[in-house]
Amino acid sequence: MADPLDLQMVSLGLRRMGWIRFWIQTVLGVVVVGVLLFNNIGSSLARNSERALGLGPGLSLTSLAFLFLLYSLWQGWLIVRLGRALNSAVRPSRGETSRLLKRGVIVDLLGLVFSSVGYQSLAGSLFVQASMQAPGISIGAGRSALDNYPITSLEMLSVLSNTQVLFAHLVGLIFSLWLLQRIYRTG
Repeated sequence: MADPLDLQMVSLGLRRMGWIRFWIQTVLGVVVVGVLLFNNIGSSLARNSERALGLGPGLSLTSLAFLFLLYSLWQGWLIVRLGRALNSAVRPSRGETSRLLKRGVIVDLLGLVFSSVGYQSLAGSLFVQASMQAPGISIGAGRSALDNYPITSLEMLSVLSNTQVLFAHLVGLIFSLWLLQRIYRTG
């Protein structure tokens, strides 16, 4: 049986780290949703949206990583509830606690994989687009100005949204691993 003081410390640690993880991932998730919505609306309004076809797979993987982030947010909320339950009379076992934290680790690892592959897709598409640019500055509104393929701010926003979801999963992974280590260190 674990010492009551250790259980209180673990309970406090789970609640605090769960809340910190939850709110950091929530803020980053709101940024991701805002950027993806802005990118979707802006690209449909852009005149030459068909030339950025290479961004589609990267944005799809970013959206999939965002869905994993939503599940990770739910896991963060469950960690807070678990921390509260540890301080009550009906305590979850160490096995239940570690299963919840391990599930969070797996979800964040999957989110990191999808967002990393999406990042590679976005960066590759932008590299190809940048390599097609003519050297120098193209001045004028003729056909040659459209052949320059400049990288637009909407395309950079897609990379930003991917970076935000990648960072959110990294934060979740770090917090989950720290809490898992803390659970096994006690007792």
